[in-house]
Amino acid sequence: MSDEFTHFDDAGASRMVDVGEKPVTSRSATASGEVRMAVDTWQTVRQGVGNHKGNVLEVARLAGIQAAKRTDELIPLCHSLGLDGVTIDFDFPAQGVLAIEATARVTARTGVEMEALTAVSIAALTVYDMCKSCDRGMTIGRIQLESKTGGRSGEWVRPAPDDEMRA
Repeated sequence: MSDEFTHFDDAGASRMVDVGEKPVTSRSATASGEVRMAVDTWQTVRQGVGNHKGNVLEVARLAGIQAAKRTDELIPLCHSLGLDGVTIDFDFPAQGVLAIEATARVTARTGVEMEALTAVSIAALTVYDMCKSCDRGMTIGRIQLESKTGGRSGEWVRPAPDDEMRA
């Protein structure tokens, strides 16, 4: 693991990393996160019927995709990317838990990790916004990069939890 922060120059000033000399490659990144909520809220979201604001998961999906496309406007040193695709999937792995996974793809000189992470974050916040009238106790958490491909560093996959304990 490198201890070099690439967004600072030798004097400690912020900078946007110059990727002009890097080759254009196909890149992807997948991120995940979760929203924990009351069981009755979870059941309503899971049924897909939505609430008075609309279908919760479809609105969250659209918000996440839109956020991925605008990541450079939200995070100051991110490059503007013309994304090739963004997908957002939802799962209900346990009672009261909504899992969110986003994958972003691009053919470019820099990766799409921030776009995938932003998509998950905004999708989760949208779920909170849509359900807060009946469940203000929801929590958003475990937002993390799961994997990335492409670029000079190649493929990276999050180690399984048991592997992390041994490290």
